[in-house]
Amino acid sequence: MFKILVPATTANIGPGFDSIGIALNLFNTIEVEEMASGLVIEAFGRDSEIIETDERNLVYRSIMMCLNRVGYRPKGLHIKLYNEIPVSRGLGSSAACIVGGLLAGNQLANCPLAKEEILELAVEMEGHPDNVAPALLGGMVVSAKGQNRTKYVQIPIKTELEFYAAIPNVGLSTKLAREALPESVDFKDAVFNVGRAALLVAALAMGDYDKLAYGLQDRLHQPYRLPLMTSIKKIFDEAAQKELNNIFLSGAGPTIIYLSWNKDKREVEAFKEIVKGCPEDWRIEKLRVYSNNNDNE
Repeated sequence: MFKILVPATTANIGPGFDSIGIALNLFNTIEVEEMASGLVIEAFGRDSEIIETDERNLVYRSIMMCLNRVGYRPKGLHIKLYNEIPVSRGLGSSAACIVGGLLAGNQLANCPLAKEEILELAVEMEGHPDNVAPALLGGMVVSAKGQNRTKYVQIPIKTELEFYAAIPNVGLSTKLAREALPESVDFKDAVFNVGRAALLVAALAMGDYDKLAYGLQDRLHQPYRLPLMTSIKKIFDEAAQKELNNIFLSGAGPTIIYLSWNKDKREVEAFKEIVKGCPEDWRIEKLRVYSNNNDNE
């Protein structure tokens, strides 16, 4: 039996819709062992009660996609899933399953695929690279899906940056969040986002965090998704009133992240107070960038 560790990810990061993602130090662990016959899947930890433990399981499907691609047929599989990443909360749970399953399948077949090939399979399964790229590579990854290959740049982020993730006890369907987006946007909004996304990447890369509040502004997806949950809009509206501007919707939501990098935590405490006033049960976890590659044992 061997072990695969896969990090959570936060994507979009304000204006970086479907293109910017960051790996965080919250993990799913996958243990896989080939056995004589059959399929056994066990799920433990966070949201384990809603995870399929048959052939519908996303980790299993990802393992088999990899094995089918390389022509390897296992006799049977025993898979243990230890989950810390919440499901349907905008922290890349599906990307972690896909990347973890592909890495596990590659290891079962004695590692015939390079990371770039695994990334292409992951993008094929997920549909876009913004979560799967940092889940596979670590750190911050800026990526673009091309016709034949995904292009990406891995960018280191200084470790003092803290991600305060407000995670509710209810999920939000990614499909519903996608459907909320318009088919077209105003040209001025597109130009607005291009400038903000470029500034955001530069500020994160250089550690010029005073520019983050400006760089996190978005007009392409957040304005259309905030009304999907009353509490999300409430948090953003009250944060704006208090000039707590280092805030963004993680992925498609509903998790909301507040960025902090200095010892003065008054803004963080103010953000926490806003979240406490929401009707759902929200928990706030302090996370950091996860920069290492996946550890296989």
